[in-house]
Amino acid sequence: MNPLRPSFWKSVRRVLAPLTLLGLALFAFAPDVLAQVVPATSGANTNAFNFNIGMNMPNQPKDLDVAIRIVFLITLLSLAPSLVMLMTCFTRIIIVFSFLRNALSLQGVPANQLMVGFALFLTFFIMTPVYQRIDETAIKPYQANQITGQQALDQASGHMREFMLRQTRPKDVEFFVGLAKMGPTAADQLPLSVVIPGFILSELRTGFQMGFLLFIPFILIDFVVAIVLMSLGLMFLPPATISLPLKILLFVLVDGWTLVVRSLALSFGV
Repeated sequence: MNPLRPSFWKSVRRVLAPLTLLGLALFAFAPDVLAQVVPATSGANTNAFNFNIGMNMPNQPKDLDVAIRIVFLITLLSLAPSLVMLMTCFTRIIIVFSFLRNALSLQGVPANQLMVGFALFLTFFIMTPVYQRIDETAIKPYQANQITGQQALDQASGHMREFMLRQTRPKDVEFFVGLAKMGPTAADQLPLSVVIPGFILSELRTGFQMGFLLFIPFILIDFVVAIVLMSLGLMFLPPATISLPLKILLFVLVDGWTLVVRSLALSFGV
């Protein structure tokens, strides 16, 4: 735009006029706002601005204990997504969904947000019986002051340990028991530091096994399409161009999403 033209200066005035009015309003109301924020004190300079960085440690042991609990709670909340992914069935579900998308040769469909959201809701559905037992034996008695916090934590961890051990191979648990240099221990006495890594290892193995089974029919489709194109002399045509619609058609005709979700739910004993 040419700055010598009158239309240019009209545009500038149109932009600057609201900003000027806003600045005048702030300048007019600034004393009232400062009077509310900084109370006037006798013998002190109300215009001084003080800035202090420091750490006030609690003086009483009880206050220190509460502060430690608050820090622990904040840390636990920050680790909650990792606990949901690693201590529930979310790991196996998201691995199978990822394998399914790669088997269909679809890079961005379904979107990552959709797959993660679906996996979360499916996780909540499968883990509902475990949560109900935790709510009945740990949360409600604790809220009614019938048990202590440590007892509620033991009850909740016991139900989670039972779920994870039911899905974990004994070989994986024994492997981590050996790494921890523990002697023969009953299943209900195993610490979570041993149960959780064994459960994750088993979930990774099971998820890869189910992903491999999903790959087999789609690989066969790619193989057949490549042979047909070579026999017709259409080597310049990429096989993926023909096989992709066929794989999507096959997956839709057999109601693939329902079969996958049903297999996942049955694998957890639902």
